[in-house]
Amino acid sequence: MIGDELIAHIQNLVNGLLSAWEGYFLVQIRIKPTNNVKVFLDGDQGVTIEGCTKISRELSKIFEESGLFPADDYALEVSSAGVGEPLLQVRQYQKNIGRGLEVTLHNASVLQGDLTAVNEAGIVLNVTTGKGKKLETISHQLSFEDIKAATVQVKF
Repeated sequence: MIGDELIAHIQNLVNGLLSAWEGYFLVQIRIKPTNNVKVFLDGDQGVTIEGCTKISRELSKIFEESGLFPADDYALEVSSAGVGEPLLQVRQYQKNIGRGLEVTLHNASVLQGDLTAVNEAGIVLNVTTGKGKKLETISHQLSFEDIKAATVQVKF
């Protein structure tokens, strides 16, 4: 197997494992030419290190038993999608309702605001501008097709 076929096969394996992990879901799989497999997970209530470790061990066992990679020549990394990683799944947007987002659109414009709603077609982002008495909040309805990247903005 090569490329997209291999990724699809690993996605099926991971999704099968995740059926036993309530609230966990697959975000993305990346495979480098050196057979470095990176599996990014997320969860409705977050992802634990323990969860990543157990899933990594189970997946590694499947890789070794199936001979998916020649002579077990692979590296496997299972981790949560990091804070700075762009949101890729509708489910990720849903779990971040109420948080600040930076959204880059395909037309190169950038919006920063609070995520207030999500549906299958897109999101609602409330952007506040101005100061004092000139403070104004504009609600933007954005379709997923228009969004190039969206990242959660962590506030301290």
